Amino acid sequence: MPIYLSSQKVIKDWIDYNDHMNVSYYLLIFDKYGADTLNNIFKMGEYSARTNKKSTMIVESYITYNQELQLNDEVDINLVYFDHDKKRLLYKMEMIHKKKKYIASTIEILALYVDLNERKVSEFEEEKVNIMDEFIKKNKSKFNSENLKFLSKIKK
Repeated sequence: MPIYLSSQKVIKDWIDYNDHMNVSYYLLIFDKYGADTLNNIFKMGEYSARTNKKSTMIVESYITYNQELQLNDEVDINLVYFDHDKKRLLYKMEMIHKKKKYIASTIEILALYVDLNERKVSEFEEEKVNIMDEFIKKNKSKFNSENLKFLSKIKK
């Protein structure tokens, strides 16, 4: 049972000449309505970037386009899997058609925690590790690690 993050409606600007949502907007939805939500939960989002000068940067992604979306379709963004090590986040999300319940797309992300002053990878602060570990403990039974491409890159 995935973890609900947010919902979004497909808008006219995202529709291309094939009369469906253009490929680039799948990534935009995952980034703005999925990854940003996670970053805020873990206190690594925009506020952290502005105040602590630390944030995450995506270094690898694997996206699938399973079924097209059209104008005014509504989707839910769900978290399927999450883990971390000292410097990395690994998570997978799915985009589900709200009404018809099909998987429109999935994305797997490997992100690094970065000190924005030095523009170098940094280890997570203890507070953030505790937040992530508590999240994992609370939700682990909902995670599905099948077919993850980047799982071996998490160094526990």
